[in-house]
Amino acid sequence: MIEIKNLTKIYKLSSGQMKKLKTKSSTKVAVDNISFKAEQGEILGLLGPNGAGKTTLVKLLMHLYEIDRGEILLDGKNIKNYELESYRMNFGTVFQDYQVLSISAIENVLMKDNITEEERIAAINAMKEVGIYDRIAREPNGVDTVLSKEFDEDGTVLSGGEYQKIAIARIFAKPCGIVILDEPSSALDPIAEHDLYSNMMKACKDRTVIFISHRLSSAVNADRIILLDHGEIIETGSHSELMEKNGKYAAMFRRQAEN
Repeated sequence: MIEIKNLTKIYKLSSGQMKKLKTKSSTKVAVDNISFKAEQGEILGLLGPNGAGKTTLVKLLMHLYEIDRGEILLDGKNIKNYELESYRMNFGTVFQDYQVLSISAIENVLMKDNITEEERIAAINAMKEVGIYDRIAREPNGVDTVLSKEFDEDGTVLSGGEYQKIAIARIFAKPCGIVILDEPSSALDPIAEHDLYSNMMKACKDRTVIFISHRLSSAVNADRIILLDHGEIIETGSHSELMEKNGKYAAMFRRQAEN
């Protein structure tokens, strides 16, 4: 279980940022006194408009940013008391700014070389889960195809959505207790996104999943939704509970459904 207690993150602003934000304050509160728990096996959706604090929150969870106030506990232990590398091994992540490297497809999924046969099978299964295996298997070198022609003329160049599936396959191949997904399907069409989320939730059974998405349809099957605005939690509950509440989430959901 991961628990967030009174978490606050404050950014210092440059003069250029102050001008852009049209503010006289030299600081910006990105996450403001947030508290919640994510139980093992729970699927948690973090939603909200741009600038609500969603990405800052998950980067604090991964200890990529330092906490200004409050604390984060993993299994009851403050994350500052963990060895950093061992703490981050608990997470499988896909961020918006993912990177696919000029190495083979299977190395990109596992993010390592000297791959064992067991790891190879896990990576192939991961590629099948996200729907990219058949595309890679058509290449002469199959999963050993380099995902670029920059250093290998026998390499291949994928589409944006295909590269994104390679990045997402990493969480399927990695044994970890917590999965964080920050807009993992932004390059996919809605139908492909729906299929991908269905597969991800099956593959992540018994793991804690925390995901960010601007497409509210992806949050329908979350166990719990946390709606953020200006760094604060303004609503929380399941999709049906929040629709019945008829607040900001319900208004946002109906607006997207109309389109």
